[in-house]
Amino acid sequence: VAFGATLNQQLSEQNVYYKDLMVGNILAPLEIKLLQPQAFIQYMKSIGKLGGQNKVPRLSNDRSLADALENYLQQP
Repeated sequence: VAFGATLNQQLSEQNVYYKDLMVGNILAPLEIKLLQPQAFIQYMKSIGKLGGQNKVPRLSNDRSLADALENYLQQP
């Protein structure tokens, strides 16, 4: 919880548009979910892009990556 609050605060301070989107309730509050160990490696392997010059995507205009990573969430 503390990490999420700190991250949200830092994003708000660094990006005025982010702050406006949060204040205007256009963006939902941050939701941080823990992944299993090696989740990104398993994901990249599952899409045939493990190793070499293949990198985990950093930004996306849709939820496809987030939805795929839901398969690798840590169980409480």
